[in-house]
Amino acid sequence: VQLAESGGGLVQTGGSLRLSCTAYGFTFSTYEMSWYRQAPGKERGLVAGISTGAGQTNYADSVKGRFTVSRDNAKNTVYLQMNSLKPDDTAVYYCCAVSGGLVYWGKGTLVTVSS
Repeated sequence: VQLAESGGGLVQTGGSLRLSCTAYGFTFSTYEMSWYRQAPGKERGLVAGISTGAGQTNYADSVKGRFTVSRDNAKNTVYLQMNSLKPDDTAVYYCCAVSGGLVYWGKGTLVTVSS
């Protein structure tokens, strides 16, 4: 079982990035997927989530209107489109898969937003 994030990097304030998380070793389409982030010295917190069929999404207030979560079950991949990035968005971003009592985490990808 593996979740592999990619797409992080250094971007200027106001810029955009798209994160990807590809799943291996489990039935991706049956798992709710989420993105979390953890900034230095802070707790990990939910950024966005998406239901199995992509019919429902939810977002942290701090990213509403700027970030969009989506998924492609045929590609076993969940995405996080991040626009209008701010220095406060700097963090390690993790994807998370949940189904019943099973929870899987990726290793994270670093996003740095320069001012």
